[in-house]
Amino acid sequence: MESKPQPSIKENRIATAKRLGIAEEKIPRHIAIIMDGNGRWATNRGLPRFHGHRQGARAIEKVIDHCVDVGLECVTLYSFSLQNWKRPKLEIAFLMKLYIRYLVGIRKTLKEHNVRLVHLGRTAKLPPKLVRELNKTIEITSEYTGMVLALALNYGSREEIVDATKKICRDCADGKMDIEQIDEQCISENLYSATLPEPDLLIRTSNENRLSNFLLWQLSYAEFYVTETLWPDFSPEDIDKAIIEYSKRSRRMGDIKPAVI
Repeated sequence: MESKPQPSIKENRIATAKRLGIAEEKIPRHIAIIMDGNGRWATNRGLPRFHGHRQGARAIEKVIDHCVDVGLECVTLYSFSLQNWKRPKLEIAFLMKLYIRYLVGIRKTLKEHNVRLVHLGRTAKLPPKLVRELNKTIEITSEYTGMVLALALNYGSREEIVDATKKICRDCADGKMDIEQIDEQCISENLYSATLPEPDLLIRTSNENRLSNFLLWQLSYAEFYVTETLWPDFSPEDIDKAIIEYSKRSRRMGDIKPAVI
């Protein structure tokens, strides 16, 4: 028996606009999420921090399923920063094993929803097995044509800009480009996120009001939505709330009149 064709991104956006009572063009194309609060979720319940990380991983699948249904083109998740290596070694070891299980376990869901996985970040320092499973999941989903899931794993935005700068400098030194060709577009095209649209909306959980070295270049004109909800408790309903709030914003992009996206 053949599986039922999945609705297109456009069809999902139309359905979401009707369901939420907003205009389709008011639905963001790309949502970036800083998933914060796993440790606090566990601590509040008198549990070790790893319980929060495990629960947070479960929340990801529910949110991704809903983002597909909403009709988003891309979702970027801030999963593990370069600064997170400062955490206790046991916690880091648990997280690395959790990522491996997640990258294997999510393949079925990605296939069912036609979602393509991409990686933002460096692979240096990551366990070899994690890198293998990451690359394998990226390869398996490379031909999928639906929503893009960008996993910011071992990621830092300042480091991303440094890496882009080094790449541009090498191209100039090799005669592949002239220094006068360096502009905003050139830099954007050399970032990890070069193939992705810039985020329209940033969501940060656990009521923290900072970027934490996340997509500093790409979020220049994004709208911010901060919620007190801790990431393990974040739900599809919270995504809807953020989208409804976003739809009320007037995006001027430095101009006087609202920008047409």
